[in-house]
Amino acid sequence: MLSSSVWVQPSHAAQPRIVEVPAGPAFVQLPGASEVTARSGQALRTNSVLRTNQPGRMQVLLGNGRQFRMGGDAQLRLGSSNVELLKGSIIGWVQPGLHQGNPFRIKTRLATASIQGTTVFIEYTEERFKVFSWEGTVTVETRSGERFTLTSGQQLLLDLKQQMDAVSTRLDGLEASLSALEAETPGFPQWERPQLIPRKDAEHRLENSPLINGFSQPLETLPVIERELGLSAPSP
Repeated sequence: MLSSSVWVQPSHAAQPRIVEVPAGPAFVQLPGASEVTARSGQALRTNSVLRTNQPGRMQVLLGNGRQFRMGGDAQLRLGSSNVELLKGSIIGWVQPGLHQGNPFRIKTRLATASIQGTTVFIEYTEERFKVFSWEGTVTVETRSGERFTLTSGQQLLLDLKQQMDAVSTRLDGLEASLSALEAETPGFPQWERPQLIPRKDAEHRLENSPLINGFSQPLETLPVIERELGLSAPSP
């Protein structure tokens, strides 16, 4: 389910780069070049494709100061000031105190999440789509035009496998691919309202997330997350 083109916005910022690769496999493909192993400090360009395989992960600094971490079986494409998540997991954030006119947007095939002074987690696989606000306000706009707003500790979850199985059964065995079901079924997929996740679940995520833990430096917004959710991250 890879997109053929990236959606970008004009930017006059510095060149983006990889901050850290704490674990591999992790790869980079610059525009017009072959894929190579990702390394810390490597310079990137618009339309670069980044990829990790479990348990690989990396952290990237965009030219406008926004950052993200990706990991597991993930793939994304860099825009000039935003990113397009093709599959896998990502945490994106805006440095506390860094205020810019345009929000940091993370696009997927199903929806686009926009943040500003916020930390967001997104997981996008063939079976589910999940957006979770670690702290701050996250706006999610779906391809069908629906708009949701998440606040600290809220999650928007879409069970794609369940919906695909149900719809394909009703359509007499239509191949359960996202493209086919979107074309044949008006209103697919069906979105539910954001929900506040239980405190214990948030605490478990904070303690076990490979995108929060396992890097040489703590997440910049970790103090804000702890304050917003009333939690404490494990000591490094």
